[in-house]
Amino acid sequence: MNMGRILIIDDDPDIRTLVNLILKKQGFEVETASRQEEVFPMIASFDPEIILLDVLLSGADGRLICRQIKTTKELAHIPVLMCSGHPGAMRKGDYGADDFINKPFTAEFLLSKIENYLPGKAG
Repeated sequence: MNMGRILIIDDDPDIRTLVNLILKKQGFEVETASRQEEVFPMIASFDPEIILLDVLLSGADGRLICRQIKTTKELAHIPVLMCSGHPGAMRKGDYGADDFINKPFTAEFLLSKIENYLPGKAG
């Protein structure tokens, strides 16, 4: 049973692998990206229902990617959950993220956050 499509954008291969396993075990369809250049082509081809986006990507600022997603009319409806292990990473400026997840996090916490943003389950 397909629970939904989630795009993971993180430059840490261990995080991508772990979150991918957690989500697939729950029935989600998952794709991953590790670089800024992959983000928008992946969104276009995969059409995710939720995006998990790391704040600090190698050579890129995930907050700016989030702002770009949220200011693009065709993409603004996609919930973006920002993730970071750096305290205060989301305090400077409003980037349009729908939620924030501190690293490290438990599988249960991640799944509860995602559940809040699944189409038809929000409210």
